[in-house]
Amino acid sequence: MAVFTALHLDDIGQWITQFPLGKPLALKGIASGIENSNFFLSTERGEYVLTIFENLSFEQLPFYLQLMRHLADRGVLVPAPIANADGELVTALQGKPAAIVSKLDGSSQMAPQAVHCAAVGAMLAKMHLAAQDFPLQQPNLRGLDWWNATTPLVLHHLDDAKAHLLRAEIHFQDAFAACDTYKAIPRGPVHADLFRNNVMFDGEQLTGFFDFYFAGCDTWLFDVAVTVNDWCVDLATGVLDTARVRALLDAYQAVRPFTHEEQTAWQPMLRAAALRFWLSRLYDYYQPREAEMLTPHDPTHFERILRERIATPAPELF
Repeated sequence: MAVFTALHLDDIGQWITQFPLGKPLALKGIASGIENSNFFLSTERGEYVLTIFENLSFEQLPFYLQLMRHLADRGVLVPAPIANADGELVTALQGKPAAIVSKLDGSSQMAPQAVHCAAVGAMLAKMHLAAQDFPLQQPNLRGLDWWNATTPLVLHHLDDAKAHLLRAEIHFQDAFAACDTYKAIPRGPVHADLFRNNVMFDGEQLTGFFDFYFAGCDTWLFDVAVTVNDWCVDLATGVLDTARVRALLDAYQAVRPFTHEEQTAWQPMLRAAALRFWLSRLYDYYQPREAEMLTPHDPTHFERILRERIATPAPELF
């Protein structure tokens, strides 16, 4: 868990006057996430989330924030970024880019059932369709190029079995990305990190997706695979729960039908989604950064999921 930039209420008193939020009343660090510094912000006008971006630049951030604004305007349940008096969504705080977004109601559902997975699948498909006409372009910054660049940085930390698995999967994914089937898969803006802790529920009612700061343009199927690999697994073993998988995929397909190319690509894409998070967790574990409240995620979880996806075919898309 992380807060890289310590921040107190007194630090934002002058800065926040540029926003139409009134006086700040309370500020509390959020002990989740490992990329940015996040705070719950209470003001005279309501409840918000303040984020200080530790890795993303002023130039990169408009993609994420304008995507959220675009989706919110089209009825997708996401936090709405708050513009300052000059219409800017990103401003400097403590010398770093910062933004304020509306706070979603509800809480994360960490033990999802089929009904929750169905709600996530339907909203994910709605999000993909709503983003089709989003005008900005930015690649998934944790995609294939990043996997290839990061693998050499962690390989020497691994035992022979893990190193062999990582090399073999990178080789497999490089080859898959070059094939005609992959090139024919529909693509557009994706969330790319839609884990249980990035979705809010009030009971069985989905109230929103948040934390879009890994978003980018990639295949929609990759986004589905990332989501299934978290929402539909037994956390102890990485084995997929067929009922939850079926609920999520059927609800997604009812909004945006899958293509035959996606059906062919489904098993490799589940492996790609597992590889992405195994590799990022290896990197965070072996290349740690200083932060308050930082505990890197265990890489073993996604190694286990990757091995399981290689060994056992998942339920088909349709």
